[in-house]
Amino acid sequence: MTYATSVWYMAAWSDEITIGTLRHRKLLDQDLVLFRDDQGRAHALHDRCPHRFAPLHLGNCTAAGTLQCKYHGLEFDSQGQCVHNPHGNGSIPRNARVRSYPLVERHGIVWAWFGEPELADPAAIPDYGHADAATAWVARRYLHVKANYVLETDNILDLSHIQYLHPSTLGTAAVSQAQTEVVLEGETVWCRRTIRGETPSPFLARNFGLAPGEPADRWLDVRWDAASSLLLLVSMSAAGAGRDRGRTIAIPHIFTPETRTTTHYWFASAFSRADGDDGQARADAHVEGLLHPFATEDMPMLEAQQSRMGDADFWSLRPVLMATDAAAVRARRLLDTRIQRDNQAVALRA
Repeated sequence: MTYATSVWYMAAWSDEITIGTLRHRKLLDQDLVLFRDDQGRAHALHDRCPHRFAPLHLGNCTAAGTLQCKYHGLEFDSQGQCVHNPHGNGSIPRNARVRSYPLVERHGIVWAWFGEPELADPAAIPDYGHADAATAWVARRYLHVKANYVLETDNILDLSHIQYLHPSTLGTAAVSQAQTEVVLEGETVWCRRTIRGETPSPFLARNFGLAPGEPADRWLDVRWDAASSLLLLVSMSAAGAGRDRGRTIAIPHIFTPETRTTTHYWFASAFSRADGDDGQARADAHVEGLLHPFATEDMPMLEAQQSRMGDADFWSLRPVLMATDAAAVRARRLLDTRIQRDNQAVALRA
């Protein structure tokens, strides 16, 4: 098994799945079809009809909320059971069913479970309340990256790279002098970085309400939950004023493997509704500003890393480790342990 299965993975933003439409998405090397029933509840089925293996996402949603295969008209309910056979006497073959995946919607995110269904505990879903539209102005984006999903989590857990990869937008010359702390809370990893007395870029100053050229202090707190769900809390205030006198922007970074070498990347900008009624415009502008460095600087670098690594296991390449790698290494070790544990559980059930 390549992936941990005892964790929740993001499958979509909630607004990506609408009533009456079928969305194909490959997650963890598995083809899924995502849809909503006539009550608006989201569901996920394996995207392959058991009759002649046609992709179910090419079919239709019926008025009754079932999914109809486009090839021969078999209909499946939200649990993957065939409930209508339009041929012959209508008898439904015993094996006419497809795998269904538990889904939970929370904070505008659709989460999918790939392990044993009875073990799918919604309480284990990472908390993204900071980016809930009920309490925050939220702007969301998506990128498809041709790189392994753990390279993506490494990238966010070690933000020392912003000084060099994003010098005109997210980084400054003061980043390398940051005070950094790595904290483990259960199986959640926090990397907290504090930068004092930096001169923010115009992009940063504008989004954090500072005057151009005004010295500032910045706090970058990254939370990692297995397998690859991260939350970045960025605070900035005038130098010496204290964190509580500044503004905080919540930036979810959530990665789900499509395959071993391709990744779905969802990210967002969230501004507290308490910050003012112009928050949606600011969130839209901020996330659009992030899209440029993410798509034109991070993504090409990660894809180049993947190209150089090829199919080799990360640890087999004996990477040189530095102090800035502490959080990423901790997360990788925890994930490796989780995958090993899930593999052992599968072997015991076999």
